[in-house]
Amino acid sequence: MFVAFDDTDSLESMCTTFLATELIKTLSVYDLIGLPRLVRLNPAVPWKTRGNGALCLRFGVGKGECRMVGEIEGRPIYSYDKMYEEADRDLVREVSEKIVGRWSRVDEGASPGLIISEKKPQQKLYWEAVRSIVDKGDVLHELQRIGADVIGWEGGRGIIGASAAMAWRPRDRTYEIITYRQKERWGTPRQLDDASVRDMDLNHPSTFNNYDHHTERRAISPHTPCPVLFGVRGDDPKELMSAVFSLRSEPPASWLMFLSNQGTDDHLIHGVPDLPDRSYDFECVVTEAPRTVPGGHVIFEVRTSKGTLECAAYEPTKEFREVVRSLRPGDRLRAFGELRAEPRTLNLEKMQVMETAKELRKVANPRCPACGGPTKSMGSAGGYRCKRCGKRNALAPIAQEVARTIAPGWYEPPVCARRHLGKPLKRMGLQRHQS
Repeated sequence: MFVAFDDTDSLESMCTTFLATELIKTLSVYDLIGLPRLVRLNPAVPWKTRGNGALCLRFGVGKGECRMVGEIEGRPIYSYDKMYEEADRDLVREVSEKIVGRWSRVDEGASPGLIISEKKPQQKLYWEAVRSIVDKGDVLHELQRIGADVIGWEGGRGIIGASAAMAWRPRDRTYEIITYRQKERWGTPRQLDDASVRDMDLNHPSTFNNYDHHTERRAISPHTPCPVLFGVRGDDPKELMSAVFSLRSEPPASWLMFLSNQGTDDHLIHGVPDLPDRSYDFECVVTEAPRTVPGGHVIFEVRTSKGTLECAAYEPTKEFREVVRSLRPGDRLRAFGELRAEPRTLNLEKMQVMETAKELRKVANPRCPACGGPTKSMGSAGGYRCKRCGKRNALAPIAQEVARTIAPGWYEPPVCARRHLGKPLKRMGLQRHQS
């Protein structure tokens, strides 16, 4: 029996993944079939909360081999790849409705949705929800087709995300182990040793987005008073577990491993940006030198096959802005990012500099072609006038090529400024270019 839910948290508190531990604990009469799924959706949706993540779990009576995938309040949690018998639908619905209803932050703006079904919706629901804006009516029509039970609170906007999480069939996948704090510690400063996070990042290469070595800041723990202690992501579930247990922290109350679409770039539409509130992967040419605007944001214009577009490296991307500042007109790029509606600007997530243009610097005025005398610029009128014979000439200044501070290669923001869905260069088998 599949159980999916979304939009239970708020900008201030709670975490949708925490409800997975409560659901597993309460439905302990059944086994987990497969790993719990943490599915991130379109990061450009205007009404998202912090991570725009939805959850899907499957319950039944497992058979065959099992593996430990978590621990909840001292009880080991096992997952089975195969199922002998489906869980009782009425019991699963009753328990799930109570859990989601109890923990959802509807008084803080949450609009939860819960789905119980023996069948999965069509896969296209996932791709629409991760790349665009989905109509709730279309979702309800598909859920009715498969005979799902659907429950919503305060408008039930989370039904859309829940259906997408249930519809996900991974093309690419990663894993995340999330640890949860003891309830009496919620809202207090987290005790997590930064040096152990740094060492874990260096010693476990299949993990990613753990630690910013430039600013010496960890990126695995939230800044809100939610139940999460920390979460570590990686490509190898066995090494991931070893990495988590190498960290020095306050004792967690629980931990759980999730299968996820994080770090996959599933949100990117391959094509020139068109509709806002979506993310794109496209080629372009820089047309204007970057400029810095109030707030420390760096803006530059590019030309695509459909016209010009402004791109931005916002202040939170820190040293990535220095790379962007070194771009010059004529540079050819492959750009990745979210198109905002107002102002109509592409929020740059990473880029590949495919080709750099020559940068020339004026070193002298030209000599007069008639008499060889020195010339003087005629300013806004254009051209040069000879100081000796007075002739006017449409000449170009004498210039020399300047060594560029940026080279062809891949560039990405620091760990602290990356998106959940953005694929780090590390996962692409690429090295971050050092300018």
